[in-house]
Amino acid sequence: MKALRFHYNMPRLATTMMLSRIWPHAHLSALAPTRLESVPEPELPAADWVRVRTRLAGICGSDATQIALHGAFDNPLRGLLSFPHVLGHEATGIIESVGDNVRQRSVGERVTVNPWLSCVPRGIDPPCAACQRGEIPLCRNFDRGTIPPSLHLGNNTRVPGAFAPLFICHESQCFPVPVEVPDEAAVLADPFSVCLHAVLRNPPQAGDTVLVYGLGTLGILTVAILHRLFPGVVVYAVGRYPHQSAIAVELGATNVLVGPPSDLVLRVAESTGARPLHPPSGLPWLLDGVGIVYDLVGSAESLETAIRLVRSGGRVVVAGVGIPKRFEWTPIYFKEVTLVGSNAFGYEAYRGEQRHAIDIYLELAQEGLSLGHLVTHRFALSDWRDAFTTLGNKRRSGAVKVVFEFA
Repeated sequence: MKALRFHYNMPRLATTMMLSRIWPHAHLSALAPTRLESVPEPELPAADWVRVRTRLAGICGSDATQIALHGAFDNPLRGLLSFPHVLGHEATGIIESVGDNVRQRSVGERVTVNPWLSCVPRGIDPPCAACQRGEIPLCRNFDRGTIPPSLHLGNNTRVPGAFAPLFICHESQCFPVPVEVPDEAAVLADPFSVCLHAVLRNPPQAGDTVLVYGLGTLGILTVAILHRLFPGVVVYAVGRYPHQSAIAVELGATNVLVGPPSDLVLRVAESTGARPLHPPSGLPWLLDGVGIVYDLVGSAESLETAIRLVRSGGRVVVAGVGIPKRFEWTPIYFKEVTLVGSNAFGYEAYRGEQRHAIDIYLELAQEGLSLGHLVTHRFALSDWRDAFTTLGNKRRSGAVKVVFEFA
């Protein structure tokens, strides 16, 4: 079968990075580490795994970052990946076959997938303490067990991801999709759950004002979650493009702010009644401001701006992943800001019980939360270069979620 595979090949990496200085699309060329190539159909690594025929596979920001070679070479997570690997971890499809020991799932079920390759998929029994608590992304065994090191589908050399007609996963990773939920909504289960985890672990207070920084797919979904689950909260958002602003307002944002960091701080001051402080150099900052910033960008610029416009004693939740860079972080200690990371999702506290984030999402979708229109572009896998070009030029394309569609 044809699959989109990434090779950790130093000559290709070096050539692509040098060419990218003069050729912005070098990472999509035949010289790049990412290639559409023929690979064997995946074999089940254990008898409690299933094979799924892909229907839709979403392109995550992490996929785009990897293909564009925008990651940092000293990123410690590189030790929890194995190469080469077929990319793709946001997926919905139909179970085509099951291993002899599968008890929970059956052939023909339409499912969406929790991609995390934690203790249970790795055959580790008993699971680590984090997995037993339902904190799946904090698993201690991503480099152990019956499969090679990796965090999730799409970065494991033995477990191919969903940028292919077929992929495999453990039966526990499959969540049946209700008939009322279309594929376009089901494929959003993973990114929605990422945002749900960030919000439920860091919930706003009734009547509070919060800010969502970044209006890519994750930022837009965070706006929708805040509006749905915390209707009394005032939600500001920071976006870049008109189509993002329109969707954010449609899904519940009170105001969308656009502009450089200094303008954003002053706009928040004006909206909240805070008094801006102007140092001799650098950005203005606030002692009052919004209660929580959900940073879905994670860059040095977004972090510095967030800690300047959050109020004293407030919280900045970092769920985006940018390239590390120096920024002026004095307001963190001076305002006693809580800076907290948010990683993926697991079992979340919801309506008085602990439930898996994907289960919560599918229930909300059944209850009428309609988000399938966020899938704005579909491509055949053979057109993968066009797909990543579309995603990389959102201003022109109006892209939100770009997916690969399989017949």
